[in-house]
Amino acid sequence: MTDSQTNTLSDGRRLGYAEYGDTGGSPVFYFHGFPGSRIEGRPLSDTANARNVRLIAVDRPGMGLSDYQPKRRIVDWPRDVSELADQLGVDRFVVVGPSGGGPYAAVCARVLPDRVTSAVLLAGSGPLRAPNAMKGMSAQNRALFSIERWAPPLGDLVMWALSRTAGDRDRLMSQIIRSSSPADMRILAERPEVVEALYDSFVEAFKQGSRGARRELRLYGRPWGFRLDKITVPVALWQGDKDANVPPAMARYMARKIPDSYVTFLPDDGHIGCIANHLDEVFDAVLSA
Repeated sequence: MTDSQTNTLSDGRRLGYAEYGDTGGSPVFYFHGFPGSRIEGRPLSDTANARNVRLIAVDRPGMGLSDYQPKRRIVDWPRDVSELADQLGVDRFVVVGPSGGGPYAAVCARVLPDRVTSAVLLAGSGPLRAPNAMKGMSAQNRALFSIERWAPPLGDLVMWALSRTAGDRDRLMSQIIRSSSPADMRILAERPEVVEALYDSFVEAFKQGSRGARRELRLYGRPWGFRLDKITVPVALWQGDKDANVPPAMARYMARKIPDSYVTFLPDDGHIGCIANHLDEVFDAVLSA
């Protein structure tokens, strides 16, 4: 297990990543949530190892160990992933995007069909301007995305304020709990390893300050720059019915738009539970396919 590695891209930027699980196993690229970092993959190491998966978790620009990329777009991400795959000697691979990593898994499926064998969106965020996209979303998250759409400088201020909580564990966890469904609150109360991973990943996300997260927030609310209905590789969506962060309406919308896709609804899970409780099933389904 190697937590802190970097690769230098052709434009001179560093891209941070970590490898977990079986280093000789089937390669799976893991794109963290928001705000997050490669550290999010750490608690998945045992599951990946048991299923012979080489889990490669990558920091997006401006977060963790990855250098900031001015004016970056979601459609720029596949180029970074492709270069990293080349450096690691990986030809074809699966991409997994939990939560805010969903759009990044989807764009790799669209742009790299010769390399991506399948994509998995675990409670993956959908386009925020889609019909009913925020129906069922927590008030805190609705407010954040609405502020970003109508008053971007205020969104920047919110991300800066969040970065200031990185050293205050109790304050940060109370903010996460306020935006969580009752199903997720139970996981946070009963599984300290999940709390630890969330906190460590959050702190690492703001290691360079708030600039990377500010850019990321703006990208979620804008058109993504590619069409879901042009994705040609298989896409699996897993979605908790009790999710208050990424509501089920988003998964239904994406399943309608992506031609070769299917959605699995998890009736007793929220946002965190969809990711924390079902990764073994996800690996099994992806690898068997």
